[in-house]
Amino acid sequence: MSQMTNTVELERAADMALTEAKKQGASAAEVGISHSEGLSVTVRQREVETLEHNNDTGLGITVYFGHSKASSSTSDLSEAAIAEAVKAACNIAKHTQADEAAGLADANLMATAFPELSLYHPWPIDVDKAIDLATLCEQAGLDRDSRISNSEGATVSSHSGQRVYANSHGFIGATQSSRHSLSATLIAQDERGMQRDYWYDIKRDANDLASAESIGLKAAERTLSRLGAGEVKTGSYPVIFTAQMAPSLFGQLISAIRGGALYRKASFLLDKKGEQIFPEFIHVHEQPHILKALGSASFDGEGVATQNRDIILDGVLQGYVLDSYAARRLGMQTTGNAGGVHNLTIDSSTDADLAALIKQMDKGIIVTETMGMGVNIVNGDYSQGAAGFWVENGQIQYPVDEFTIASNLQDMFMGIVDVGSDVDIRGNTRCGSVLLEKMMIAAS
Repeated sequence: MSQMTNTVELERAADMALTEAKKQGASAAEVGISHSEGLSVTVRQREVETLEHNNDTGLGITVYFGHSKASSSTSDLSEAAIAEAVKAACNIAKHTQADEAAGLADANLMATAFPELSLYHPWPIDVDKAIDLATLCEQAGLDRDSRISNSEGATVSSHSGQRVYANSHGFIGATQSSRHSLSATLIAQDERGMQRDYWYDIKRDANDLASAESIGLKAAERTLSRLGAGEVKTGSYPVIFTAQMAPSLFGQLISAIRGGALYRKASFLLDKKGEQIFPEFIHVHEQPHILKALGSASFDGEGVATQNRDIILDGVLQGYVLDSYAARRLGMQTTGNAGGVHNLTIDSSTDADLAALIKQMDKGIIVTETMGMGVNIVNGDYSQGAAGFWVENGQIQYPVDEFTIASNLQDMFMGIVDVGSDVDIRGNTRCGSVLLEKMMIAAS
């Protein structure tokens, strides 16, 4: 089935589901249909370890009878299967308790413009080529140093697909997208033990991926840098979250301002809109229309138009992250975030890269990895196992692992000293390394 025909088929199936829902008496309905194809190859110790093809199709239908709702799904897009899925949802909805906040997003908020965001770049890579690339990536890492003693493998993945969302407002939106990645995880050993680390790249367009050799070498260098780990003395020190770790910090911000946490009154940022929660130089915003970016979208999971939006401006919380259900529960309007945020961007506050931030910090800890689930969004308490590097005199002295970092997110947010220029754009959160004034560090 051709790509264009496939999208047309998905739209036809969506229309069929909505028509059937109306016939069954639903007052409103929405349907999401996706089709994806992909290839993933992992090579370990120069041998093919896993080879996976996927070709998946799914339809999910949600129907509303007034404010009562129910959902059903099917992987079969035949007319009979769709009708059966709709019937099942309708039968459930008739016995579901009404919820005044339930329903489609408001019709006047539906997207009407669909800019070309350059999200779809299929990669005509076959199995043999994928194996060659993964082998090249792993071999570059293994050859880097004799202390690289083992490998957890190198993986090449390529996925592309289409998604259609439609609802009974008459909205229908189709998205084609692709995502390709290359990664390697290596193990190094010396007289003091073994360490592992990894590196990867991920892009919409395979032509934008870093070379296989460079990824393997970077994985090797990161792994070697962790050998000879020392201990850290318990105390209060400045901390740098690297650009790869900083998104987790701002992910806690998003968790605390999500509608679900707010209407359940389970957030330390409840009723903080309009208040300063970061230093004045911090700017956090969404940019949903960046070409080729992983978080780009012209509409959210409810068909609501996405737009550039400030979340933190001059350190002040400007708004929350809401879908239509949470918005109604809070007496507000959806922010177009059904399904999450879109290219969350934290502007750099300095031209300093990681090396310059290390000099600026002078003495403290660089965090390159966290472990565990020690974050309490209700009160903001933060305690995580971590690994990284000890810094003195503005230079990395040695790696450290098995230590704990602890603070409160309110103090961490207000304690940001700088956001570096070394922005990592490989994910949905774009941020440089973050220097924090201090956290409690404890040896495990």
